[in-house]
Amino acid sequence: MKFQSLLAFTIAAVSVSAIPVRRGVDTSLVVAFGVNPNVNPTGTGNCEGFNGVAIPCSCPPDENTYLNSLNANVAAGHDVNNPSVPAPFPTDNSQQSAIIRLQTQISTLQNLNGPGVGCPAAATNWSPLLASLIAGTPLPSSDLLSAPAAAPAAAAPAAAAPAPASGGVDPSLVVPFGVTPNTDPTGTGNCSGFNGVAIPCSCPPDEASYIASLSANVAAGHDVNNPSIAAPFPTDNSINSQVIRLQTQISTLQNLHGAGVGCPAAATNWNPLLASLIAQQ
Repeated sequence: MKFQSLLAFTIAAVSVSAIPVRRGVDTSLVVAFGVNPNVNPTGTGNCEGFNGVAIPCSCPPDENTYLNSLNANVAAGHDVNNPSVPAPFPTDNSQQSAIIRLQTQISTLQNLNGPGVGCPAAATNWSPLLASLIAGTPLPSSDLLSAPAAAPAAAAPAAAAPAPASGGVDPSLVVPFGVTPNTDPTGTGNCSGFNGVAIPCSCPPDEASYIASLSANVAAGHDVNNPSIAAPFPTDNSINSQVIRLQTQISTLQNLHGAGVGCPAAATNWNPLLASLIAQQ
């Protein structure tokens, strides 16, 4: 089966609504911007963002405005003005869920005031934090917001993704493994994965069984073998949707035969591909 990854820029839409901060996401799970507005203004409306990148001086927005928008998206289960883009916000402490939450934060920020009208990722330090999470490094608590006293934490559950067509996910949207099983076996059950990392020789799995598992997860809206992990699979070609799809592919692979029982990400080349996509946001 031939797979391909589509790398095309489109921008999802999110509108800010006057939904109050209360009854929204648990702010102790929300990553702080890490960048201040109005830093070194040029006099042309631009200021300095992360690593000196030019951003609008109004970015990042005030915290309450941002949380209102994030709450609206999570409550709806998708970007408010673009229902094909999901907005999952799982509340467990797994690395995978932290990645999913931060990706939802990024898409909310980029579309804060309407379709494609928001703040760039460079108005935060989130892209490097996301890359660090993908590499396996947990977020330090200093990067998280503390819950405000007037806002009791009550996270809205992530909405299930729409079921795919009867034939399952579109294989043209599925990124190929990029690694071949049974490479350089050691005789102890291990073989070489991406960059020579030791992986089980049975990994990656055959494509048909993997696609079947991925399709089942997407149809359920969560990982069948690990239900706390959402399984969104948006079908548009935006960078944000490609990141979300690849995250769902990774979690499907890692939980292929049970909760935490599957193949490691090193059985693919997906982590560097994911980091590359994130760098384009």
